[in-house]
Amino acid sequence: MTCWIVLDIEGTTSSTESVHVGLYAYARPRLGPFIDAHRDDPEIAQAVAATGGATTEETTGILTGWMDSDVKATPLKTIQGRIWAEGFANGDLHAHFFPDVPPKLREWRDAGQRLAVYSSGSVVVQHAWFARYAPLIEAYFDTVTAGPKRTVESYTRIAETLDGDLLFLSDMPAELDAAKAAGWRAIGVRRAGEPSEHADFGGHPVVASFAEIP
Repeated sequence: MTCWIVLDIEGTTSSTESVHVGLYAYARPRLGPFIDAHRDDPEIAQAVAATGGATTEETTGILTGWMDSDVKATPLKTIQGRIWAEGFANGDLHAHFFPDVPPKLREWRDAGQRLAVYSSGSVVVQHAWFARYAPLIEAYFDTVTAGPKRTVESYTRIAETLDGDLLFLSDMPAELDAAKAAGWRAIGVRRAGEPSEHADFGGHPVVASFAEIP
């Protein structure tokens, strides 16, 4: 049976700081200018309308508030993702990975495992984040294409696309619970210095490094 290993990003393959400090700091001052420059873009126009803001200033205020509260709102993820994609494309941004991640991705692929990503960040930014390892990753899912990461239905939806045995790696116990309830295998990733370092992973097996995963 085909084995799919599905990866979370923040706190799992990459540091939370690289997202919340690096990417968020990059996007924050660019929200307003980006919206004004892309008002004729249907995807951006739809995202802006979904915030409920009447002006660029109001919209930016709403988006900034969501960023401050780490709200996984689709309009925010859409606009952020487009800003980040431009940042990666022009060389302003660079992805961070824990040192044990790249060699393990290659090892799994060489062993015949198939790799996918499921993150709250948009698929657009996922592609940019994993650009260096694009040949290794076959599928990408976000909260738009799959649904919220803490609901069982999201993992059921992904399973309908990825045929085979499914393993999810995440630093968030609630996400692991949802994946397990959907019939997946799930392993918690407890990274030193990350927000979930001292989380209660319940009955899920836990590793501190990808190197510990067979």
